[in-house]
Amino acid sequence: MIFATVSVALMLSSISATSIVVAFPIITSYFMVPLTIAGWIISIYQLGFTVTMPIIGKVSDVFSRKSTFVICLVLFIVSSAMCTVAKNIEMLIFFRLLQAFGGGGFMPSAVGIISEVFPESRQKMIGLFSSIFPIGQIIGPNVGGWLVGSFGWRSVFLINIPIGLFALILSVFLLPAGERKKGSIDFLGAGLLGMSLAMLMLGLTFLGYGLAAKWAWPSFVASVVLAFLLLRRENKVLDPILDLDILRRKPFVAANLYNLIYGGAVVGVLSLIPTYATAIYGMTPSECGLLLTPRSVAMIIASVLTSIYIMKWGYRWPLIIGNTATVVGLYFLGLEPASVLFLYLIMFLLGVGVGVLSPTANNACIELLPDRAATITGIRGMFRQMGGALSVTIATLIVQTVGDPSRGFAIVFFGLAIAFIVAVPLIFMMPSRPGAGVERSGYALRRQETTVKERVQ
Repeated sequence: MIFATVSVALMLSSISATSIVVAFPIITSYFMVPLTIAGWIISIYQLGFTVTMPIIGKVSDVFSRKSTFVICLVLFIVSSAMCTVAKNIEMLIFFRLLQAFGGGGFMPSAVGIISEVFPESRQKMIGLFSSIFPIGQIIGPNVGGWLVGSFGWRSVFLINIPIGLFALILSVFLLPAGERKKGSIDFLGAGLLGMSLAMLMLGLTFLGYGLAAKWAWPSFVASVVLAFLLLRRENKVLDPILDLDILRRKPFVAANLYNLIYGGAVVGVLSLIPTYATAIYGMTPSECGLLLTPRSVAMIIASVLTSIYIMKWGYRWPLIIGNTATVVGLYFLGLEPASVLFLYLIMFLLGVGVGVLSPTANNACIELLPDRAATITGIRGMFRQMGGALSVTIATLIVQTVGDPSRGFAIVFFGLAIAFIVAVPLIFMMPSRPGAGVERSGYALRRQETTVKERVQ
């Protein structure tokens, strides 16, 4: 029941993220704003997710996980209600940002809860989370399309309220209370981290918006300055929001770089598949939604099987298999298959690749520091969202610059396939099996304790 409770919130986040895509054209025409302005409805949500995940991960590890989870749910429900009554595009964008602040905290706090409740089967239970998101990705576009057609675009936000209230009631009565751990929150560090990431995301967003591109480089400079101030502070405080002593270690660097590339594919480029299908094959929105279904079904099957057998298989071979399937799928997409049936098979293969990679990469990261699962999940999510934002911006620029959608998307898919090939050595730097990262984690913690003592002295 505890697993089902947190899964409802995760599915709610997935449904919300995918149903808005269906409503997006209607919202644009309703407010009669240019596409560059309306695009912030989606971009601001990604920005909020990126900023929120590492911060909530840290908060969840220090304060009660139940309280953190419940607060995020309340914020998500309230902001969804505010989206339904937004009178202009500016209000809708602002409420979407608040919605992202709530939704971005679901995964880190949920992973922390599951790690505490299921210590002996943590790998399996966290792996099963990977099957929740594709279910939402099937429900979101289809239900969202029906709601928009029947009740208007505001209904895609309104549906979040009853589902969210159901999850809230379950959370209050079923989730363990937990205890507040020793430690404090570096709120100034959290602010610097949030602002630095925000400036980076804004710069990436500006690059794809024509006349607004002139603001990209000032945003990048501001992001670098804020990041420098963040690093200076995190090296001085006793309980930093980002544990630099841990993040510098090779396994963490490898895991985060791999998550950056993974996010570039799953969060980023593969979200452009409907645009690709429309431009190349002339598919309608309903046909595009149907095209995404084989990938979601394959993700569910592959993630469930991988989660069940992950203790037996370990991490390395599933990572290699999932990586290979993704490379092959991207390669054939770049060839622009003439048969639509073959295109469906490619989407199924990509779903298998992502379904195997997701639970394995999730657990391989957490294996390095299992007692701080929420913090690690937040940092992992930050790198994935950054990879997604970067890849979408680059892909859009390439397609626009080339002029021919067929050639442009081919370059994007081939380039991403090469990135996954280059990332193979990173797999061998991460833990190979459950338990392999414990020794490294203990060493990292001892290093951190020594560093803290030195700072105190």
